[in-house]
Amino acid sequence: MIVGTLEFWILVREAQSLKDKRRVVKSLKDRILHRFPVSIAEIGSLDHRQQGHLGAAIVSNDAQHAAVVLSKVVDFVRHSVTAELMDYHIEIL
Repeated sequence: MIVGTLEFWILVREAQSLKDKRRVVKSLKDRILHRFPVSIAEIGSLDHRQQGHLGAAIVSNDAQHAAVVLSKVVDFVRHSVTAELMDYHIEIL
């Protein structure tokens, strides 16, 4: 069993309140869940108005498949118009 994890940080420049940020984060999570076979959650920066810290995970029988899926998630977030990808880390266990 292979477990791939993705930890990434986003910036929501237009967020004027936590409610604005949460709306953007929820929308991004929903779009990722709809397109990719991963589990995803907001794992940090919960009280910061413009920053989001999210984690995604995939379980697979092939390390390369897990890495490709998580890389596609990174590309998807990178091209998002509502949030700016600040940094990310992928780990395959």
